[in-house]
Amino acid sequence: MNSPDGLYCPAGDFHIDPWRPVPRAVITHGHGDHARAGMGRYYVVDAGLPILQWRLGEQEYRVHAHGERFRIGAATVSFHPAGHVLGSTQVRIEVDGGIWVLSGDFKRDPDPTCLPFEVVPCDVFITEATFGLPVFRWPAAAEVAGDIVAWRDECAASGEAAILYCYALGKAQRVLAELMAHTGRPVWLHGAIDAGVAVYRAAGVAMLETRRVMDQARGADFAGELVIAPPSAAGSAWMRRFRHAQQGFASGWMRLRGNRRRRNYDRGFVLSDHADWPGLLRTVQETGARRVIATHGDTDALVRVLCEAGLDAGVFQTRYGEDD
Repeated sequence: MNSPDGLYCPAGDFHIDPWRPVPRAVITHGHGDHARAGMGRYYVVDAGLPILQWRLGEQEYRVHAHGERFRIGAATVSFHPAGHVLGSTQVRIEVDGGIWVLSGDFKRDPDPTCLPFEVVPCDVFITEATFGLPVFRWPAAAEVAGDIVAWRDECAASGEAAILYCYALGKAQRVLAELMAHTGRPVWLHGAIDAGVAVYRAAGVAMLETRRVMDQARGADFAGELVIAPPSAAGSAWMRRFRHAQQGFASGWMRLRGNRRRRNYDRGFVLSDHADWPGLLRTVQETGARRVIATHGDTDALVRVLCEAGLDAGVFQTRYGEDD
């Protein structure tokens, strides 16, 4: 059920990804809209623990393996891969023979930096709908990585740096992993990106060699180099390091050309860590759920289509974001 503090399981007396402090919090993954400070106890999957320690510091963590069933009150709980970012999980809850699955954020496309999504049969499926419109359909990530390398080479020919904005947890690391099949040249990182890349490397994720922009002397020429930075760096004093540069953004939102124009990006690369429209519909069907609840994103379109297909579909209002 929904509550003022977050999604709540009465049988276990715990919340999932709560947005207010609660005694017991089951966490799907480390993005800031799902993992917040101030909880009494955190139930987490072992693969996601390094991310949470990086984002939240030391807390009271109860750590479980994927697929391991454990009890919280009268509920039997287990974690299952969501394919969103490193350590992202779905939460399966069984009470009196009924099974609910909360997906957290998820995607169905292959990603070398995290475990693939696992279909978990259930009676009720709680799903995100970040990209819950038919227009959102993703190209292959390998194709996008090739486009990024080609863009870098175009920038080199015109004496410019290629500044690619990516989110610091998940997207930047996925780009670095996908680039390995297309180039051996190192990529330069903003400090905020470097911190997350270090966590992934410590977890054994293979990525392209990287170097930190901060280690270069002021006035260094980055022409022809690919530089990855968080979106918050756009327009900041940090950008003054690059005398001549093009700016790009890797995001599912780049599927809409108007978004690129409004944000003044030279290039947009369609790469998302969320399910696209076909992925959402496919996942609902494969779970076998007869009741579906959407939590955030373009929920209205998804719910309408599911209801037309004969499912009991509705919405829980939540405070989760739509990072991409």
